[in-house]
Amino acid sequence: MASRGQVLKLFKSLHRTRQEVFKNDTRALEAARQKINEEFRNNQDETSEEKIKELLKIASDVEVILRTSVIQAVHTDSDKMLLIPRKALLQDNTPYIDKPTKKHES
Repeated sequence: MASRGQVLKLFKSLHRTRQEVFKNDTRALEAARQKINEEFRNNQDETSEEKIKELLKIASDVEVILRTSVIQAVHTDSDKMLLIPRKALLQDNTPYIDKPTKKHES
């Protein structure tokens, strides 16, 4: 059975992720806060264990998507945006080589 503790832990995790992902963007922070609170409030009286597990899975997936896929952008000009990636999103990049080198067999 999904315990109240699991639900509360996920609720707090979503809010921590929201604060990290939307840092310095008060409008997005507030919108995300309201949406998280609304979704949890709408389902607080749910008693079906299966439905609760499903909702927890959805919330967990949302947290992962926010953490791994959302990037901030700021309009710098009418047709330009400045991307502000978090360090967690940056990955080492392997350079593209147009003509692969031939491996010499010994």
